[in-house]
Amino acid sequence: MLTPLPPETPAEMPAQPLWRWDKSAARPSAPPGMRALVRRSALISLTLILAVWASYGMYQVMSVNSLTSLQVLILILFVPNFTWIAFWFVSAILGCIQLLRPQPVLRVPKLAPGTSMILSKRTALLVPTYNEPPHRIYANVQAMYEALQEMGALRSFDFFILSDTTDAAIWLEEEEGFRDLRARTGGEANLFYRHRPENIARKSGNIEDFCRRWGLNYDHMIVLDADSLMTAEAIIRLAATMEIHPEAGVIQSAPQLINGGTLFARLQQFASHAYGPVVAAGLAYWHMGDGNYWGHNAIIRTRAFLESAGLPALPGRAPFGGHILSHDFVEAALMRRKGWKVYMAEEIGGSYEESPPSLIDYAGRDRRWCQGNMQHMAVLPVRGLHWLSRMHLGLGIYGYLASPIWLTFLLVGVLLTLQAFYIRPEYFTSEFQIFPAWPVINPQLAAWLYGITMAVLLGPKILGAMLLMRRRANPAGFGGRWRILIGLFLETLLSSLTAPVMMLIQTSAVFGSLAGRDIGWRTQRRGDDRAPLREIIQRHSGHTFLGVALGVSSYAVSPLLLAWMSPVVLGLVLAIPLSAMGASYRYGQGLARAGLLLTPEESCPHPIIIRSRKIMEELSLKGAPTDDPLKRIATDADLRALHLAMLPAPRARVKGEVNTDLVVAMAKLQQADTLQEAIRFLSAREKLTVLGSTEGIDRLVRLAQARHAAQ
Repeated sequence: MLTPLPPETPAEMPAQPLWRWDKSAARPSAPPGMRALVRRSALISLTLILAVWASYGMYQVMSVNSLTSLQVLILILFVPNFTWIAFWFVSAILGCIQLLRPQPVLRVPKLAPGTSMILSKRTALLVPTYNEPPHRIYANVQAMYEALQEMGALRSFDFFILSDTTDAAIWLEEEEGFRDLRARTGGEANLFYRHRPENIARKSGNIEDFCRRWGLNYDHMIVLDADSLMTAEAIIRLAATMEIHPEAGVIQSAPQLINGGTLFARLQQFASHAYGPVVAAGLAYWHMGDGNYWGHNAIIRTRAFLESAGLPALPGRAPFGGHILSHDFVEAALMRRKGWKVYMAEEIGGSYEESPPSLIDYAGRDRRWCQGNMQHMAVLPVRGLHWLSRMHLGLGIYGYLASPIWLTFLLVGVLLTLQAFYIRPEYFTSEFQIFPAWPVINPQLAAWLYGITMAVLLGPKILGAMLLMRRRANPAGFGGRWRILIGLFLETLLSSLTAPVMMLIQTSAVFGSLAGRDIGWRTQRRGDDRAPLREIIQRHSGHTFLGVALGVSSYAVSPLLLAWMSPVVLGLVLAIPLSAMGASYRYGQGLARAGLLLTPEESCPHPIIIRSRKIMEELSLKGAPTDDPLKRIATDADLRALHLAMLPAPRARVKGEVNTDLVVAMAKLQQADTLQEAIRFLSAREKLTVLGSTEGIDRLVRLAQARHAAQ
């Protein structure tokens, strides 16, 4: 009989107190030292110098004898957003320093190609999934399993597919896929599957359930996403690094994007390879041991996580109350509060993930992140957090607040233009003066400030491109220097055009979150599962209408105003064709054939990427079953036996507790005369409940047998 799970070792994972903290509860932790002080001082001081300099320049651009209220407002809006882009520009400069003159914070063991190393600890690789295509998950898991087996390191690692799936058909596909995965690999001792009946607290609750039930069996856990893929070398180096750094609670790798087929995905993929290393190196440079956790492709010390990272429900209503959505930032902050170090190991390559295939899919994921980051406003005052942990939370929050601030900045700029066009200036005020108060704006200073702002905004891209071109080994993987330059131009152009659309999407998400609107947890499209044109038109029709209205009204006021607003107007007017082009596999592959937007993983892919793609193609040929899952479970004895063997043991019933879904579903099944009638009666949630109940499955079988007997 199939045994999908190892024996449990129950553990406590107490919810951490947020509003009280005793420093004596933290483990001893070494102070950051002079090097950390110098690096962080450089980051903050250079950022402030740039921000003060540019803000004074903006003041000089607008100042006459006195500032109007609109000019004061535009200055107030300019200061925080310029400070924001200056911060990331300075961080990228520090990243360049780190890449040119490496001074690693973390000692990472080297691993010769084709060799392994002796690991004394055990590590679980966790793959949480929620209504994802099973064949894609199992292809990646099999590729990683085989790679570790080939290196002789499998004895130190186990894989857990942790399903929170709520689609009954996908649930059965997962179980069949798991059975077949074990058959293909012979991995009964290292491959496990668990389906959770209720996805309480979403991904954080999924991981917490593993920790409570099996966490004590493992020294470390590598948390992955449904689209994550890691080379055996990366997995082993992460585990070995954790072993030699007993103070480390989390070590985060810097994943690169792969498998992009659509134009949008390939643009994101190219950007992550071209600019990502500078950004990651900059973060590692000043994070040191006070870094952040991105929720996947990271290794975590299990006991530290159990004792430090239990998430309580926040008091109050959404968006600030309830389960913590963007759990990773908070878990890192709580572990750091307990005295554990959180590192970024950007030098560990071979860590991969995938990009959403289209702009609207990216926006859907971004709305979830926005809601989670807005909720962090309630976490900022938590007692005992390290100041850098608060900074990470604050940066995440401002990353979304920046969009409504920029939008307001643009609208105030339009109002200033309207004021100058329609309102007659008062040159002589009521106060005595010899000379009139001429409304003067220095055009040369304004052009200079605009150039400085654009240089700072594009600075991380420019620095990343310069480093990319500097290294001899890089251009070949990207198709050569000329193709790199064309790719940089295309990525910058298209990202600039889509920026106004994302500004509006994020602004809407911010206000929706603050209004308490829950956007839910939609399954993300993967790979080449592209958005249909009808959905693209529906999502962007409002953006297009706004762009046309803004363009017409700007031109009616002044052609100069239209010229000033043209980047925003053009991006909004072209929202539908740009989004449709981005979602196109044909355009993406056309550029690939021309050698544009190439990445090293495309030009010379790692063997594990090739192996994963091959398995994925083989599994996709089988196709998904078309019959209703209840019919399948009632009529297929082998599938039913597999499903029953993999069902978790019934949870002990709490006195007074009633499973309403099961009661209603069983009542409907009792009323049904045929299997088809039962299938029509039940909702999607009730079908899931029936599949989780032996009583419900027995009733389905009796209905199927009754029909067979009648025939």
